[in-house]
Parts: sequence; structure tokens; C-alpha cells
Amino acid sequence: MGVYATILAGGSGTRLWPRSRRQQPKHLLTLQHGTAPLLRQTYERIHTLVDDVYVVTEQHQVQSILEVLPEIAPDHVIVEPVARGTTSALGLAAMTLRRRDPDAVMLSLPADHIIGDNRRFRQTIRRVVRLASLSSQLVTVGLTPYYPATGFGYIRTDSEVRFGRTTGLKVSEFIEKPAFDRAVDFVDRGGYYWNLAIFCWRVNVLLSELMTHSPVHHQLLTEVVTRGEAGDRKSADVIYRGLPSEAIDYAVMQKTHNLLLIPARFHWIDVGSWSELHSILPKDLAGNTIAGDHIFIDSQSSLFDVPGKFVAAIGVKDLIVVESGDALLICQKSRAQEVRALVENLRASQYAGYA
Repeated sequence: MGVYATILAGGSGTRLWPRSRRQQPKHLLTLQHGTAPLLRQTYERIHTLVDDVYVVTEQHQVQSILEVLPEIAPDHVIVEPVARGTTSALGLAAMTLRRRDPDAVMLSLPADHIIGDNRRFRQTIRRVVRLASLSSQLVTVGLTPYYPATGFGYIRTDSEVRFGRTTGLKVSEFIEKPAFDRAVDFVDRGGYYWNLAIFCWRVNVLLSELMTHSPVHHQLLTEVVTRGEAGDRKSADVIYRGLPSEAIDYAVMQKTHNLLLIPARFHWIDVGSWSELHSILPKDLAGNTIAGDHIFIDSQSSLFDVPGKFVAAIGVKDLIVVESGDALLICQKSRAQEVRALVENLRASQYAGYA
């Protein structure tokens, strides 16, 4: 029984525009001075804990992925012709692994998260893999929430279960991206965890759940893999493009009764917006983040990312200013989550080339 990591490296991280774009997605960025791209950091954290590593990505990112991870063989890059949500990506990865190892245990994790305390992270992952191997259930990792975020899933557990010498928590409810008032209630009540999108399962377990809860994905992905192996790449791609675009959280996790959770004991951040990035970067005494030469007068709690330019600011507060290539972003820090909507508007306008 082999254990295989599948790193999800699709998408473009629209909330970090203009640094993150279609041709330069978030997981290929270096967000902290002196560190590697997020994808590289993810690989370094995980590769010693598994038998092999695969990356799931879109066709147009393959070359960039191999440049960041030269040790990954081309046949270990599972290629989507176009992104169709994590249900499609994870289902395709599971079917690919099953053909190479029918008893495979698949560990899935995003390419673009920042993890602190690698020792505790490794301990958690080892528990997750053991539990998935022994239980024949889906396993996820949860973190106790410390503010009412609306961009994450919330997980409630109701009992402890043991398989061999490994324990986990039985999931009783999975709520993906709740409204703000519900998120506040979950945090106040306690007993809920954030979903960190780190999953582990035997491939046959996931595919059985997929057949039960999203049979259209199971059927069409089976055709995609069958035609791809027969050399009919063109029709396989056409079928894949027709898949429903849905997150695994909605398609399976909110419906299944076979989900276990391991609590996280490590520091974790998704870095889903410029305001979140500002919270972890070094700051001056007034709470400003800037890397280059500057003079600030009566300015505080702002982030300036304008490489190669001298920056002068007077009387600004809680501001995000980011220049990258041919684009400049200026927004209030409190509205940084709206950058995603801005990029969606760009893509639907005559300015799509800037997205």
C-alpha cells in the first residue's frame, strides 16, 4: 500500500492580483522575503512523509510547475485541460493513482498555504495517513477558528473514534463558507473547526463516495481516463471541459457520513488576500509593510508593494498599494477580499488582458 501526496496547484489566486495572475498564480509566488515559492515550500514539507509526490495542475501551468519542482517527473504531473473545481481535480487524481496502485492512499493538500511549526505539521500528517489507511473513511484536518472567517468551511464533530492506536473525531456536520452571522455563532459556541483542505483517503474510498454523491463526476471522469489511456486525448479533454465545476466540499464533504477529523496543532494561514498577507509580514512601528526606500508621514497600518520605486506617503491608514508589471492596485485594507470580484470584472471586460 503506497502513500502518495497530490498537491493541488491550479487556479490563479485572484485575491492577490496584480501579483497573482493567470500566467503567474499564487502558488508560484514568493510572498515572504528570503523564502521559496509557495509550491516549493509545500513540496519540501511533504515529500519525506510519502512514497511519491504528484502535482495536479492545468495545462498552461505545466512548464512553470516543472521549473519550480525539477525533481518531479513529467508523468507525475496530472494535467487538467482546464480547471473544473476540486471535485474534478481530486477525482482525476484518484483514478490516475488507482491505475498505478490499486491500494493507493492519497494525501491531498493545496500548494499555496503557509505552515508554521513543521514538526507538528509532520506529526499531524502521519496521524492523518494512519487513520485513512486503517479506517477506510475520508479524513480531513481541522483548526480551531480564532475569528469568524466566511471563506472557510466549518466542521463540527461529536465523538472520538479509534482505529488501532490512532484516534480521530467523527464529523457530524460540514458547513462550507457560511454567512458571517453563522460564522460568528460557530466561533462563539466552540466545538467547530476550520477545514484546511488537507484530505486523505484510500483512492477506492473517495471514488465510492464520488459515485454515491456525485455520480456525474464519477461517470465522466471514468470516460476521461479511459479515453486518455486509449490515446484519444482530444475527446478526453472535451469531456473534461464539460464536467460540472464544483468544489469537493459541496459535492462530497457536506453529504458524506464517512468523514473523520484530526485536529491541527500547527500554525496555518491561507494568505487569501492582501490584508492577510499584511498580517504576517514584518512591519515598522506604525504597522506599515514596505520593502524598499520610503518616507512616511503620519501613515500607518498599510501595505506597499511597489518594487523598484521610492514611496512617499502622507496621512494614509489601512491602505493596500500593489504594483506589478502593467497594473496598479489601490484599495482599503478592509475591502481586500473584494479584489477577487475586481478580477472577475476584468475578465469579463475589455481589460481582460490585465487579469
